[in-house]
Amino acid sequence: MTNLRVGVVGAGYLGTIHSRLLAQNSEVSWSRVYDTEKEKAQAVAEQFGGLSASDLKQVIDESDALLVVSATSSHYAVAKQALEAGKHVFLEKPITTTVAEGEELVALARSKKLVIQVGHVERFSRAFRSLGTDYPHPKFIEAHRLAQFKPRGTDVAVVLDLMIHDLDLILKLMGEFPTHIEASGVAVISEAADIANARLTFPSGGVANVTASRISANPMRKLRMFSEDSYISLDFAKGEVQQFRLAHADEASQPGTMLLGEIEKGAVKRKIMMGAPSAPEGNAIDMEQKAFYDAIHNGTEPPVTGEDGLNALKVAVRILEKIGTTETATGRE
Repeated sequence: MTNLRVGVVGAGYLGTIHSRLLAQNSEVSWSRVYDTEKEKAQAVAEQFGGLSASDLKQVIDESDALLVVSATSSHYAVAKQALEAGKHVFLEKPITTTVAEGEELVALARSKKLVIQVGHVERFSRAFRSLGTDYPHPKFIEAHRLAQFKPRGTDVAVVLDLMIHDLDLILKLMGEFPTHIEASGVAVISEAADIANARLTFPSGGVANVTASRISANPMRKLRMFSEDSYISLDFAKGEVQQFRLAHADEASQPGTMLLGEIEKGAVKRKIMMGAPSAPEGNAIDMEQKAFYDAIHNGTEPPVTGEDGLNALKVAVRILEKIGTTETATGRE
């Protein structure tokens, strides 16, 4: 895969991280980095031993794939130009400013048989990876994503800045799109909602309650899910998972689990088992980059498809409508 030329569009906070990881990856070739503020691109290129581009066309022409980590408002125009030129595209979240833009990009990538991956990086977090691929079909999910105030990202509502991470995870866990949404939010420091809560109801009867805040004293990134016979808690900040489940009385204990006691469920005794599944340490952004390159090399779908990113945006937009704002994803990554 060393002949895959990868360019970066955007030399801000995330663009710098993506460029550093790209420069360290000997399996692909870093073509150029571009930013509308050319001095930023030049600084990033010099820092990691790469080249900057004089304009967007140059980085597209000299690349086979692009990592687009520029302002969200630029995602559509940059990705469309790249896809039309036959280039694969990685787009940071949210996928685009509007649902219509996202739909157009997804359709364009499909028609040209190109890979489009969206940067919902929490999919690659240690906690989420610890679940494996056998999801528990939760009946109820409670998610909290609370952050201390930082000026970066406050030009968009917290729904698009933070909550969208959990919306993507919930859609993945539920495996279906919500049929009903209730939401509320309040602008406290910025012009947009700084704290928001949404309740999503799914066709199967499952419910998810999601809270996001960027004005909290104590940071928290946790998701708890409840199924018929289990409770699972994910702590994304610590990369830890705790699982409690009911097992049949005669079921043998599995490796890595602990018996906490017994409970009668009707006329049947059940064992309460606790486990802490884990996954290897790893840099989530590095893993999502490599997953993008693997999808291109193997001709397969990436772990987070354009459709996944589009569905998360659709839910986020509906939540914003319920809050009472028509704001779109115009912030800068």
